[in-house]
Amino acid sequence: MLTEQHCALGLQALGEKPNSAAQGRKKRGRKPRIYKNKEKAEIQRMTHIIVERNRRKQMNEHLAVLRSLMPESYVQKNDQASVVGGAIKFVKELEQLFQSLEAQKLQLVKSLTSCKENSSSSTNKYITSKAALDDIEVTLIDQRHASFQIVSRRSPKQLSKLVILFQSLHLSILHLNVTTMDPFVLYSICAKVEEGCQLTSVDDIAGAVHHLLKMIEEEAELNK
Repeated sequence: MLTEQHCALGLQALGEKPNSAAQGRKKRGRKPRIYKNKEKAEIQRMTHIIVERNRRKQMNEHLAVLRSLMPESYVQKNDQASVVGGAIKFVKELEQLFQSLEAQKLQLVKSLTSCKENSSSSTNKYITSKAALDDIEVTLIDQRHASFQIVSRRSPKQLSKLVILFQSLHLSILHLNVTTMDPFVLYSICAKVEEGCQLTSVDDIAGAVHHLLKMIEEEAELNK
């Protein structure tokens, strides 16, 4: 009866090594799987790198566009946090400005509908004759600051001339908003009353501004 030892001796006599051959076959069987796994991992790694690179490129492009839509003062640095933070702040201020303009628009409509009425000044406010098509409301916030709501017909270079004439009265404009509703325009102005200003009451200030607007209108008529 042949034993396992006899089989081994017979194979050895023939120059064959069954155990080592089997092990060799096993090793040759493992190598392709290891190679395929490494190749797959490398492909996944390269794909991840490409996707991440494209994502960063797209993000940088979006940040560049976002930054171009804002004034430079809102973005001190070029990093993502600074750009996004500046954009949030800018949008909030735009929302506030929009609400302010809407309120001014309503005020303009209200002023135009009452354009035929005449009104006299109270202690803190002065409104000129509506018959002149100029509606001027002046409010003294304190002795050094005044608020103006001016409704007038539009004319060429009216705003620039109004600013220059304000300066001639020693009224420094701190804030200015313009709302148009053809053929009228509403100027909302906050100004500082400088030391050299000779106007001491709302009556004086409103009268002087009305005189300036009249001069601008007359000049516009002459240039037609």
